[in-house]
Amino acid sequence: MSKLSSTLYLCLRFLVFLNTISKLLFAANSRTYPADIQVLKDLKHGVDHRSIAPGSCLSFWDFSLDPCDNIFTEHFTCGLRCDRIVSGYARTLDVSDNSFSGSIPDSLSNLTRLRRLGLSRNSLSGEIPVILGSLSHLEELYLDSNHLHGPIPSSFNNLTSLRRLEIQQNDISGEFPDLGSLKNLYFLDASDNNISGGVPATLPTSLVELSIRNNKLGGNIPDNIENMRFLQVLDLSHNILSGSILSVLFDHPSLEQLTLSYNNFSYLEVPGDKGLNSKLIALDLSYNKLRGFLPAFMASMAKLAALSLEHNKFTGMIPAQYALKAAVPRTNTSSFERLLLGGNYLFGPIPGPLLGLKPGSAQVSLADNCLYRCPDAFFFCQGGDQKSLVDCKSFGPAIP
Repeated sequence: MSKLSSTLYLCLRFLVFLNTISKLLFAANSRTYPADIQVLKDLKHGVDHRSIAPGSCLSFWDFSLDPCDNIFTEHFTCGLRCDRIVSGYARTLDVSDNSFSGSIPDSLSNLTRLRRLGLSRNSLSGEIPVILGSLSHLEELYLDSNHLHGPIPSSFNNLTSLRRLEIQQNDISGEFPDLGSLKNLYFLDASDNNISGGVPATLPTSLVELSIRNNKLGGNIPDNIENMRFLQVLDLSHNILSGSILSVLFDHPSLEQLTLSYNNFSYLEVPGDKGLNSKLIALDLSYNKLRGFLPAFMASMAKLAALSLEHNKFTGMIPAQYALKAAVPRTNTSSFERLLLGGNYLFGPIPGPLLGLKPGSAQVSLADNCLYRCPDAFFFCQGGDQKSLVDCKSFGPAIP
């Protein structure tokens, strides 16, 4: 046998040896931790059996085979992933997108190695178990689109490994607990609930996306929002927030999308840099109680491409800067692709640059104002007649 053939032979024998060892190790580490099996049984027994449809995930959970030992077979595959490094511990449990009813069992807290828990889009009811706050390794928690009620457990502040929390579309009430210790949390969605109180001042500064849309939040936006240096998306629309819209939101170092529509804000602060350093791409302040002249600084925001100020109480003439940003193509800054100013008390003539806009070039709306000659012949005047002269004059002496 040549030296080359001998070397190849030895390499092949070594690979066979490694494969045998790996199979033995895999088999040794594949048995499910007994306490985890009991938790899975509790979960299935806690769900209303009438809601377990044939062919659904839980219908395969017959426990006749060891779950982790048969993770790649048709028995017990759905919804469960095991940790192969730490023998037989459940790492992922996801039974989302079913119609399961019942409550969330406290025993889920015994899945001590769990990294991801998904119970989304079911019909689960009852309160969120406080004991879930003991899952110290949990990185993702999905409880959205159920019928859960009661408060957000304050024990969630113990989930220091949590990166993503979704609890939207439930009936959760009460005030937001202190979640300031969640230094790894980057995504939080608590929209479409009944959460009350103010915007929490103790939210993690690590957040990149925050949505608490369609709740019952009141009061002002806290000043320390500027400490959230990574925040890119903020949606607090459809609440009862009031007071001033802080200037820091317009010159925030990372904020790109800000939605504060359908609130009771009455005033907005002008940023010290006049918007020149703003990172905002989309800004929606519609359906508030904002007054005064249209803020000229918004036309100076280099990246701003979508602006909605509809249905407020703005008056005065449309600034020329707005018209130019909507009608004149730009190279170094963004043009207005969307400019919605309808439902205010703007008066005067239509700015000249807008008269040359063609339908489809930009989404612009000036309907329901006090503008002089804004016929339907212009696409941006369609969608509602201009207010009557009586309504316009009754609003304030500034309107001629």
